[in-house]
Amino acid sequence: MNFSSLLTQLVIPINLGVVLLLIATVLLISKRRKRAFSVGFIALFWVFFWSLPAASIWLGGHLENRYFYEQAADVPTADAIVVLGGQTASGRHNWFAPYDPDKATTRIQRGADLYAAKRAPLIMVSGAALDGGTSEAQGMARYLQQQGIPPEDIIIEESSFTTRENATYSAEKLKKYNLKRILLVTSALHMPRSVASFSKEDDLVIIPAPVAPQITRPDDSWLAIWKPSYRTLNASRSIIKEYVGLLVYWVRGWV
Repeated sequence: MNFSSLLTQLVIPINLGVVLLLIATVLLISKRRKRAFSVGFIALFWVFFWSLPAASIWLGGHLENRYFYEQAADVPTADAIVVLGGQTASGRHNWFAPYDPDKATTRIQRGADLYAAKRAPLIMVSGAALDGGTSEAQGMARYLQQQGIPPEDIIIEESSFTTRENATYSAEKLKKYNLKRILLVTSALHMPRSVASFSKEDDLVIIPAPVAPQITRPDDSWLAIWKPSYRTLNASRSIIKEYVGLLVYWVRGWV
């Protein structure tokens, strides 16, 4: 587990909440009541804040809306499409109810749609074997072939485990094929970190082509966004992961 993942696991709401409550309990036993109540309040507030849809709409929406989603036919043309691995097995419906199946599109399906719309003649898939089995890149390549895309139009990069490695190893392969102008495909939430990482690579022109945003405001009463829910709390880890990732990458000079 890399440092970014470790830090994410530490600060996701339930984990951090439990740790802080344990600290508060120790402080209470030590008769340091004021500090115990302060730490306990922070723990409960952290969990409560991330259980609110409003928090996800505000913080997650800020990332998702950095790069606009366009229909495949409206996306500019490029030398190649680059699809990043991660959550490629299935598409998530809208973050909150009501769920819209039309927006449950995977990254690889987005890449296939762009290829079908003749936005680029080649498509690169990037991602290692996270569980030691078949790499994400190989799995995505098989899916593309099932969609009728010929193997000779698919470039496989299966050495990368992180977003930074996606950028580094993809850039190496792109240079071998003399491909410079790319359509970068990933989730809307992940796109800011991805663009920042790929921008560190020389001689690449990056055109963001994100999957449709998933964090959409519920259609019902505005009060709904202030109603805590476990689904929102659980999903918030994806938002926290991106902010932690951006912070770590910035500190290490990777973006």
